[in-house]
Amino acid sequence: MKRKAQAVWNGTIKEGNGHLTSASTVLNRTPYSFNSRFADGVGTNPEELLAAAHAGCFTMKLSLDLTQAGYPPEELVTSATVTLDNGKITQSLLELKAHVPKISEAAFQEIARNAEKTCPVSQAFSFQIILQAQLVAS
Repeated sequence: MKRKAQAVWNGTIKEGNGHLTSASTVLNRTPYSFNSRFADGVGTNPEELLAAAHAGCFTMKLSLDLTQAGYPPEELVTSATVTLDNGKITQSLLELKAHVPKISEAAFQEIARNAEKTCPVSQAFSFQIILQAQLVAS
């Protein structure tokens, strides 16, 4: 399986701007700029896209792992925060709230940690990944 996206940039780093388009067109000339990356400008940025990819991948992998272990989840909500520090991406923090009936805390934590380590996006990252997983009573 291969997925494709395109970036177009016009101008200098600070005054210029660009747009991103994915093959699926979910991103369709989505703007990005210096301000959307380093300030509060309108548009997306690479770190936000990495965070979305990590949250989505981890959550799908966790759903698979929980279901295969006999604990189909009711709801999994994951927030990912990717940190850019001094020009380097240093961390992805995954914050999970999960509604999973009939699972013990220990089993939940073990399955969640395994999903964090084995989801394809986690495996692609060389920076620190932190998982904070909370099992919420149903």
